[in-house]
Amino acid sequence: MHVNTYLNHGGNCEEAFRFYEQHLGAKVIFLMTHDQAPNATDAPPELATKVLNASLSIGGTQLLASGVPSDRFEPMRSVYLSLSVDTSPEAERIHALLGESGNVFMPMQETFFAYRFSMLRDRFGTSWMIIHQRPRPNA
Repeated sequence: MHVNTYLNHGGNCEEAFRFYEQHLGAKVIFLMTHDQAPNATDAPPELATKVLNASLSIGGTQLLASGVPSDRFEPMRSVYLSLSVDTSPEAERIHALLGESGNVFMPMQETFFAYRFSMLRDRFGTSWMIIHQRPRPNA
């Protein structure tokens, strides 16, 4: 059994996945638009070039996604993708990158559990936690 995260994007799924690929070291594995599907004639014309199904590999995890009409899209709520990094400068870089034109819920800061930690929603509607975690004390 596997659990994968499935994201919906409001008309900008390909843009989001290409952005993550370029800036986060992710890799787009598969991307199909409605007009590439076997039953392409069934798709509304306004969805023809929008993503029907996509997958992305990031940090050893696979994200799945598709686009939904922008009038039906709602940003993520109460769910975050947690991105763990190895250095504080990398946490700062990613926070700045994803926070640009997004909504920062918790600014990048030091906490009792992390050297650097932040929470935000990027401009594509995906919510992220970025963490450079402190070593856990032995129990």
